[in-house]
Amino acid sequence: MSSAKHIVIVGREYSSSTGTYVKNLINQLQIIDQQNHYTIIVNKKDENKVNLFNNSFKLHITDCRDFSFQEQIKLPIEIKKLKPDLVHFTMTQQPVLLNLPVVTTVHDLTTIRFNNPAKNFVIFKFKQLIYKIVIKIVAKKSKLIITPSNFVKQDLIKYSKISEKKVKVTYESAEFSDKKTNPLKDLIGKDFLLYVGRSNPHKNLQNLINAFEIIQRSHPKLLLVLVGRLDQNYLAIKNNLPSTLNNQVIFTDHVLEHHLNWLYKNALIYVFPSLSEGFGLPGLEAMNFGLPVVSSNSSCLPEIYQNAAVYFNPLDINDMANKIIEVIDDSVIREELIKNGYVRLKSFSWQKMAEKTLSIYLEALNN
Repeated sequence: MSSAKHIVIVGREYSSSTGTYVKNLINQLQIIDQQNHYTIIVNKKDENKVNLFNNSFKLHITDCRDFSFQEQIKLPIEIKKLKPDLVHFTMTQQPVLLNLPVVTTVHDLTTIRFNNPAKNFVIFKFKQLIYKIVIKIVAKKSKLIITPSNFVKQDLIKYSKISEKKVKVTYESAEFSDKKTNPLKDLIGKDFLLYVGRSNPHKNLQNLINAFEIIQRSHPKLLLVLVGRLDQNYLAIKNNLPSTLNNQVIFTDHVLEHHLNWLYKNALIYVFPSLSEGFGLPGLEAMNFGLPVVSSNSSCLPEIYQNAAVYFNPLDINDMANKIIEVIDDSVIREELIKNGYVRLKSFSWQKMAEKTLSIYLEALNN
């Protein structure tokens, strides 16, 4: 490819849970690609959040919502007016009839396999059905597909019946530019297990709480700290806590970054009970702060963490409790996990992810 190309990156989930991926992709591409021109599409609410420091990168604001008629009708018109050579959708949902060269990132297939009680059941089921259809269409029409792990790659190939050569893996990362800490005063001097993230059913927090009840028998002073915005799913869990755990399970709601850093730095163990993940970023974030990880053995997590975690069956609360107790009680295991965590982190970087993504763009453009 000799001449500069115009690449449009559709990053409408800039403020969502996958926003970390989009932000770092855009930031790193501005550093490493001095040849091509880019237009970044984000929602109106994120207009002032995008940091563009390369003159070859421009911003385009849209008001098209996910899973809407606007997404299927208005968004493709907006994109075509930009006259791109290639379009990268950083999430699966997109205009299915857009007839331009497309690269798509598929983060996982969790949405098609798990319900969300916090959403209207009928509306969610309708969106879930649409999503199932969209995934198969997108998998076939995209020139290339990016996944964050080999687990998601194989899952997508099996589900959508596409060629393995079409799917490329770009690992993400967990790099921190700011590790400043600010303590949560109520937790100073306390021993606690930590979980950070959403509370959707596939996160398996109810089983974690059930396992914690078992752990409490031998470690009655231990706390369980759950970090995440108190949405309907979190409130349902909180309102159904056994009375014996009312003061032992701490729901922090959303916390500022410096508080989160302190939690990572001062927890005893990071516990990740999830049933389904595409990459498992929080466990790597914990490793960054020297926090031992005890994780579910499901989906991509053993692939990403390897020997930097102790694993349990997420459907077996006794196994979960026993593995956590084993790490609590054995300082040698904890130190080994911390050491292995730092080593494992060296396998990941946002720069590597962006470099591989750029090579995927070039491959798609040359085909």
